[in-house]
Amino acid sequence: MPKFGYSTKAEEPCAKALGKEMHVSPKHAVEVCRAIKGMKLDRAKEYLQAVVDKKRPVPFKRHRKKLAHRRGAGGSGRFPEKAARAILKVLGNAEANASYKGLDAEKLMIVHASAHKGITIPGFMPRAFARATPFNKPLTNVEIILKEAA
Repeated sequence: MPKFGYSTKAEEPCAKALGKEMHVSPKHAVEVCRAIKGMKLDRAKEYLQAVVDKKRPVPFKRHRKKLAHRRGAGGSGRFPEKAARAILKVLGNAEANASYKGLDAEKLMIVHASAHKGITIPGFMPRAFARATPFNKPLTNVEIILKEAA
């Protein structure tokens, strides 16, 4: 059984949440985490809900080959709904952890948000003439750390 931990250390008081082996694209999750890092909690939740509703795009910085520009993204962008919905759930878990620890919800800020590639579920797609093509499903680990802003 693998050990899961956080890729960074945060000084207390802080609230953490970890989404393990989520069925979302690692590339999309990385871009969504990059977009929300440094935001206040309520603003990040509104932003992710707007991405799910396809009102605001997520700017893609790394995985953007042959990707169209979107108004509001400042360049290349997409609407990764599935990744935004999954990260919104992890953000809700982090908020619940913060309220349990007694932190003020209005002052919370995302100090760390990252996504890492998890295990890959192997699969095959049958083809003609008794052949098969690999059709693998990657899983993603997402970690979020919240702290009170000064």
